[in-house]
Amino acid sequence: MPVPTIRRTPSRRTLALGTAALAVCALTTACSGAGSGQAAREAVGQTAPSPATADTSPFWVDPASAAAVQAERWEKEGRSSDAAVIRRIAQHPQGMWAPGDYPRPVIAEAGEKAKKADKTLVLVAYNIPHRDCGQHSAGGAHSAEFYHQWVDAFATGIGDAKALVVLEPDALGHIVDGCTPEEYREERYQLIGSAIDRLKQQPNTKVYVDAGNPAWIPDATKLVEPLRRAGVERADGFSLNVSNFQTDQQSSAYGKQLSGLLGGAHFVVDTSRNGAGPYSSAGADGWCNPPGRALGSAPTTRTGDPLADAYLWVKRPGESDGTCRGGPAAGTWWAEYALGLARAAHT
Repeated sequence: MPVPTIRRTPSRRTLALGTAALAVCALTTACSGAGSGQAAREAVGQTAPSPATADTSPFWVDPASAAAVQAERWEKEGRSSDAAVIRRIAQHPQGMWAPGDYPRPVIAEAGEKAKKADKTLVLVAYNIPHRDCGQHSAGGAHSAEFYHQWVDAFATGIGDAKALVVLEPDALGHIVDGCTPEEYREERYQLIGSAIDRLKQQPNTKVYVDAGNPAWIPDATKLVEPLRRAGVERADGFSLNVSNFQTDQQSSAYGKQLSGLLGGAHFVVDTSRNGAGPYSSAGADGWCNPPGRALGSAPTTRTGDPLADAYLWVKRPGESDGTCRGGPAAGTWWAEYALGLARAAHT
């Protein structure tokens, strides 16, 4: 059968409702709207990515990432200064969103490269049936049976490589916000649980079940039952802020609250584009390609928080959130937007 396009980004469509914007402010000492660069980072208490390279990161850096390819292209075209800026993205590890109906070969190839470098591969499993409620990244596996096969191929591709898997961004959040119809919910819990069990059969794989972000679901107690029903206790923890812009401080405070409700579960945070905080003045589409954003904290396991296992660039900076504000289809590389994120992170 033909291989469908996997749009490698969740839509995060519910993030900027007016009440959510108020909740964001309540969880932090500063609430930033538009703005970028050093001033914006200071306003939200963030720091720019460090000049760390593939040699100093615990995670594998893809030398053929879209940002790396773009840097080479611009260098050849005489755009040397832009090439230097975009390398601020290329030099850092980013999540691999498993593509297509049969992800095993691509993951296996990346896993072998990560093993040779003695690094951890960051992966995103994003193929749950009825994904994204028909929004920008709608799709996913066409049946529960096929999803089981897809996860098995995903896990087999990892092999014995060291890997960190962010499991099904948005899937539980859309149950909580009512977007996922009632008739699909029990199946979704079962599929996420079975995915945890299959992935944890790999000897060096850690799994974090996605738990949305503090602006989307301000009341963390609403996530406790869904996470437990999905089997979070059999995973290594949960993930926060995937493809979103909430600050490290907001995510950490929320993560600690949710952890306390789950008996001390650990978490990871997507810091890929949160350097200037959320675009809180945009209304309901503040999640989608907002202007004036910046790269966030560099991927690391040194978070300074014993409950936060890592800061990660789960969302690949420069990939579009969808066809909004002049962007291409969700998951498509958008060079000029990427350049803006990297420039705003300049110190």
